[in-house]
Amino acid sequence: MDSIHLTGIRCYGYTGYLAEEQLLGQWFEVDVKLWLDISTAAKSDAIEDTVDYRSIIAKVQHLIKTSKFALIERLVATIADSILIECDRVLRVQVSLSKPAPPIPDFGGKITIELNRSKSNPF
Repeated sequence: MDSIHLTGIRCYGYTGYLAEEQLLGQWFEVDVKLWLDISTAAKSDAIEDTVDYRSIIAKVQHLIKTSKFALIERLVATIADSILIECDRVLRVQVSLSKPAPPIPDFGGKITIELNRSKSNPF
């Protein structure tokens, strides 16, 4: 199966367990991998025959900016489910969402959740 990778989608959002995270916000980084058949687009050279990845990037950014969930698990699942629902050509999606600066004392790393979903098997 063919795939399209969208990496380094960076956006400011308000998802977090702590009240301060939902009030002040923080940066999130997202990578998306889409599985689909691109053979028609490879022959036609027409954007209508593939997924317009600009719309996927805009969708991810919108969800990050407007969502106020307690858990990033819910945010990453919302992103994946939204892509599968709204993009007919996408058969499977992988979303990696990172919180580059989580408010955890004495921790300088980042938290990343990776989720895989497909139209035939949502879990």
